[in-house]
Amino acid sequence: MASFVETFEKMTPAIMKFANAKPIVAMKDGLMITMPLTLVGSIFLLLAFVPLAGWNEWMTGLFGKNWQDPLFQVTGATFDVIAMVGVFGVAYHYAKNENCEPVSSGVLALVSFLIVTASSVATKSGEIVGGVIPKSWTGGKGMIAAILIGITVAYIYSWFIKKKITIKLPEGVPEGVANAFSALIPGTVTITLSFLVYTLFKAMAGKTLIEVIYQVLQMPLQGLTSSLFGAIAIPFLISFFWWFGIHGPAVVMNGVMSPIVGANALANQDILNAGGQLIAGQNAYIVTQQFVDQFITFGGSGMTLGLVVAMIFLAKSQQMQQLGKLSIVPGVFNINEPILFGFPIVLNPLLLIPFILVPTLSGIITYFAIASGFMAPFGAMQVPWTTPPLISGFILGGWQAALLQALLICMAAVIYLPFLRIEDKRHVQEEKQAAQSEQSGAGLTL
Repeated sequence: MASFVETFEKMTPAIMKFANAKPIVAMKDGLMITMPLTLVGSIFLLLAFVPLAGWNEWMTGLFGKNWQDPLFQVTGATFDVIAMVGVFGVAYHYAKNENCEPVSSGVLALVSFLIVTASSVATKSGEIVGGVIPKSWTGGKGMIAAILIGITVAYIYSWFIKKKITIKLPEGVPEGVANAFSALIPGTVTITLSFLVYTLFKAMAGKTLIEVIYQVLQMPLQGLTSSLFGAIAIPFLISFFWWFGIHGPAVVMNGVMSPIVGANALANQDILNAGGQLIAGQNAYIVTQQFVDQFITFGGSGMTLGLVVAMIFLAKSQQMQQLGKLSIVPGVFNINEPILFGFPIVLNPLLLIPFILVPTLSGIITYFAIASGFMAPFGAMQVPWTTPPLISGFILGGWQAALLQALLICMAAVIYLPFLRIEDKRHVQEEKQAAQSEQSGAGLTL
């Protein structure tokens, strides 16, 4: 174990360098601005697909068969534009971290994204309608392209600004005017490059850059993450990093996976919006953002809520019981830093196995629960990650998802229990020794 820890400690600087790299930080911070859109959109999506029997029929009777259209108008204006919002956010935060004026960077990235995106759609009859922005490429399908374009444009923009290759105006000119002229040269370069890219891809591939990135890069990544391999690798890596004290979700999810599993959910939602039925293994992705947030990290990374429950009801030492009581409220809201550093779990050889095994096993169980048809694949509807389990499960997947969460908590408690007993036994002995020392001290005093 000592050599294993030493080996990882040697790797830690490289891991932290990756996590703190400018493109990764820009992606993490930039995509955060899409979160309000997805959460607000989820509220309206929930109203359109309330998981109650007879809901659709009842609403149809009240408002007619097209009663969902106004709700879809809202979801279309939130979920279907997250790539556009994301490309702005990524470029904005990259430039901001480079101490450059960020708004111009975000605007140029958005313009570049639109230049390399198709500007026409084909109707069912084959007629081409131009002068439009197809929402099919400004939502989930365009996420990877948005990240790449945002980082590239922001890098070019920041390079010109830092090298002072700009149009300089006299002092006293309003800041807004000065910033606009400063962005003129890098803006001309990035827009010209976008024009050349669009022309090149249309001439050589007959497709836009967005379409090529989606087919060559994003689709394989979505398929890989949504496989059983993804259901195992994601929870394993999150807990693995956290055990060493490195924020697992920040590295694994915010750094790499969130845009991909988010695109999986949006692709599923497109099928639902078209009136289709999600069938795992055929047309639906299994591993989505909800899969991660509500089934492999609920209660906190490592699913330590099961450990906390076991501490409260089965621990014999006062220290373990008290720590469990202090950790239960944050744990219910999926915050587990008190238990990670209070037990502690971080760098504790005793807890390495259950801390990794529990969420990994949960990923496998949840994967097959969806693949077998017990639970439906998830669409775009999300709940805040702090939503307590059972409640979040019922909202997302009805009683089946809530039941699965309850079973997973029990599973976690059972797996953690033998390891808890070892630690608990040590604390019981320490407390007995402390009590005996106090009694001896009191006797000597008397």
